[in-house]
Amino acid sequence: MTQSISSQRLYSLDALRGFDMFWIMGAEAVFHNLSKITNSPFWNAMSGQFDHPAWNGFTAYDMIFPLFLFLAGVATPFSIGKKIDNGENRKNLLIRVIKRGLLLVLLGIVYNNGLEIKPIEEIRFGSVLARIGLAYMFANIIYLYTKQLGQAVWFGSLLIGYWLLLMFSSAPGFPMGDLTMEGNIVSYLDTIIMPGKLYLGIHDPEGFVSTIPAISTALLGIFTGNLLKTTSLENQKKTAIKLVAIGVVLIVVAQIWNLVFPINKNLWTSSFTLQCGGISMLLMAGFYYVIDILGYQKWAFFFKVIGMNSILIYMSGSFINWSYTSTALFEWLGQLVGEPYNSVVMVFCFLAVQWAFLYFLYKKKIFLRV
Repeated sequence: MTQSISSQRLYSLDALRGFDMFWIMGAEAVFHNLSKITNSPFWNAMSGQFDHPAWNGFTAYDMIFPLFLFLAGVATPFSIGKKIDNGENRKNLLIRVIKRGLLLVLLGIVYNNGLEIKPIEEIRFGSVLARIGLAYMFANIIYLYTKQLGQAVWFGSLLIGYWLLLMFSSAPGFPMGDLTMEGNIVSYLDTIIMPGKLYLGIHDPEGFVSTIPAISTALLGIFTGNLLKTTSLENQKKTAIKLVAIGVVLIVVAQIWNLVFPINKNLWTSSFTLQCGGISMLLMAGFYYVIDILGYQKWAFFFKVIGMNSILIYMSGSFINWSYTSTALFEWLGQLVGEPYNSVVMVFCFLAVQWAFLYFLYKKKIFLRV
């Protein structure tokens, strides 16, 4: 009799989520500081990979947000799917999914604006957490009420429909298919639909309309989670290979689509969705193979501690001055190292303080569940 991993918690999933959040915690500052100190072509190139392109284009830093959303999808078959398997009512699960999605939207508003009461026109409603919440919510609703074929149809339809929307329309006064910040239809619709202020005035990278293709990012994660959940222990290597193969195909298709529909995080274009989805699958396959198949888990514990409290550490910067704490504890170390590399050392101290906080919560089994 074959045994699946459906009842297990994937160590690799928590580790990869933690690896993703590690960069949000401030690790990218290492590369920026080394670039300033050395001005070497290598460190300048590495630093450039940790900045977002102004509009079209792609860097490693663009992966952080979609990878997190992808991983939220991967977790769905192991959480919502397990409850379905246990016979829980779909209506109850639907209510839970909607509540979670809307709670993330609310947390995003708090993250952007703090707890200060402001006029509506001064509040930014678009946020990373809001996009995760809405995309997660809609993807999980699709998961609850369709089978895998239906989920695949939704995945493709959302990407193609979004492409057609941008190709055959534009903001008033601009030519059809205009994809500039001023001329694209998505940014224009956000100025009409979204209350409050947009991040860039005429555009918000976490706007409402560009959430449409982000649903496909979550659906791709759900597909991956389904594949991992139903894999027998004997076929784990085959599953890892399958994930690599699919990931490569997605990246190739993204590059071809990029010729007519540029890879663009600001608009979360369909080509961007496939590019990030393919890379996410490759990362998931790599972590899955090394950690869950080969069993090398000790090295990943550092990231697992972060991944188990990812929302909490993301929100913590709004309420905890980590720079103040790390400076108070380790300024002496920076002075000991001296210029110019003390700035690099202080980044590691900054990360260490945050990790120690998360490790304390991990040992106490305190996790923020949304």
